[in-house]
Amino acid sequence: MRSDLPKRKPTRLKGYDYSTPGMYFITVCVRNKEHLLGDIVGGGDFDTPKMILSKHGEILNNYICFMNEKYSHITIDKYVVMPNHFHMIISITEFKNGASETAAPYNNKISKFVSLLKRYCNKEYNENIWQRSYHDHIIRSEQDYNKIWEYIDTNVLRWKNDCFYIK
Repeated sequence: MRSDLPKRKPTRLKGYDYSTPGMYFITVCVRNKEHLLGDIVGGGDFDTPKMILSKHGEILNNYICFMNEKYSHITIDKYVVMPNHFHMIISITEFKNGASETAAPYNNKISKFVSLLKRYCNKEYNENIWQRSYHDHIIRSEQDYNKIWEYIDTNVLRWKNDCFYIK
């Protein structure tokens, strides 16, 4: 292993079972923060900023909707596609009869879900555009959920102040 490469820190909460029912805030970034998913336009005196999806962004949006319908035990409550990343609130519910629609050799349903979403998109893009990992936050209260919902809802409006914003 090369010693000059940066050491990656684990991003998952140690000891937490991500397959348990609950709510999660997920952020996935495009590699090198490239603006491949679209552009935010407007924001002048008389117009509200809005996200215009590129072809890559439309593909992502279609697969988010597809994944939301495909898996009955995972629901995307809210999401936003931004020029170089996207955010989602994901809810995991109990499985019927103890069976899982996304049986995996590991128990991390969130990781499997995000990985599948990225792979579906990459296959259609004919390239891998995503960063290796993603950010997750376990939503632990209604107040936390409402704060994240509002953050997602207003993300386009606050784009120029966003930590992912690059001119």
